[in-house]
Amino acid sequence: MTRSPVDNRIKNVVRVSSGNFLEMYDFIVFGYYAAAIGQTFFPGTSPFASLMLSLMTFGAGFLMRPIGAIVLGAYIDRYGRRAGLLLTLGLMSIGTLVIAVLPGYAAIGLLAPFLILVSRLIQGFSAGVELGGVSVYLSEIATPGHKGFYVSWQSASQQVAVMFSALVGALLTFLLPPAAMDQWAWRIPFLIGCLIIPLLFLLRRSLPETDEFLARKQTPTMSQIMGSIVANWRIVLIGIMMVTMTTVSFYLITAYTPTFGAAELHLAPTGNLIVTLCVGLSNFIWLPLMGALSDRVGRRPILIIFTVLALATAYPAMSWLVGAPSFSRLLLVQLWFSFIYASYNGGMVVMLTEIMPLEVRTTGFSLAYSSATALFGGFTPAICTYLIHVTGNRAMPGVWLSCAAALGLIAAIMVGRTQGARRRSNLEPVGA
Repeated sequence: MTRSPVDNRIKNVVRVSSGNFLEMYDFIVFGYYAAAIGQTFFPGTSPFASLMLSLMTFGAGFLMRPIGAIVLGAYIDRYGRRAGLLLTLGLMSIGTLVIAVLPGYAAIGLLAPFLILVSRLIQGFSAGVELGGVSVYLSEIATPGHKGFYVSWQSASQQVAVMFSALVGALLTFLLPPAAMDQWAWRIPFLIGCLIIPLLFLLRRSLPETDEFLARKQTPTMSQIMGSIVANWRIVLIGIMMVTMTTVSFYLITAYTPTFGAAELHLAPTGNLIVTLCVGLSNFIWLPLMGALSDRVGRRPILIIFTVLALATAYPAMSWLVGAPSFSRLLLVQLWFSFIYASYNGGMVVMLTEIMPLEVRTTGFSLAYSSATALFGGFTPAICTYLIHVTGNRAMPGVWLSCAAALGLIAAIMVGRTQGARRRSNLEPVGA
């Protein structure tokens, strides 16, 4: 029985998005158990020092993303979307396995934190192009007029990882005492990730190459790709600013929520994980809806509206939360931030694929995305923890989100002018 084109497209969306699950699952789980990981691999003179070392290691993985974006992005733009996505999945798997089974500092000394750092760097290197590769693939298989909806499933698939990791964490927290979670049970989610890896490889192995890539008469060399990236540096810079809003808000409402809820608000760990589970579900619902809306009303109006909303409400919402911390207030604030994040991201990711030149679409997208994550998003848990520590103001994460929103708003204005100038130049005769 021959499958319909719709069935094939749905299957391809699931296959290409499956690796996103592992990449995000692993990063989110590390954020959830940052305190326990710090005690295991980075024992310090104080809980704050141990937590900061763990969070800085979490952020260090993001520093490798721009390098991975260039190296692996060029590989994908030259050799194909499918080959690159299989390679990134293999590299991510190595990091997951190391964290799951590596003995702690008490057993092997300084080798433990060193190997944990190396595993994060490997994961960061592979993750540098994972999102770009998936987003470009989805944009190239999308039906006309539905690119926003298709590309939104890149981010939506990450939310499945957020929900699954939160569900696993909440179940373990309910079944096991805190001492067990801190000592050894935090490894269980990573081991679960290892068990999922073979299935993800099976899904991606059957992934077909995109027609758009196959239709290209020639593929660029590494030097040509680098030359095009340099020539289009303004577009890459605008992309970095656009992504900053996405990556800061995402890690604020997902990876940082359990740590913030426990360390700063002194709320029950199970409740914090339930909030994160609800945030993942909210993101999963809003992302494709707003991606589809961007297909109808355009990308820029959505970017402008939701960056302005973030600027107006981020700090007031956080101040209201820390004024009288509770599960219900944390849930309401995080769901509001989820709405802002998912709505903005629904239009942003597809716009980023559209403004990048075809010959370097994966490299350009990945470089912009990974650079923003390396500079701002990945260090969001550490930056928020530090800002609260030095100011004594637990609402400072709202200030950090507002700064990211300001960059996103400026980028939305700049990209409109850039597109307008490009359209005008295309209408002018050569040499005008």
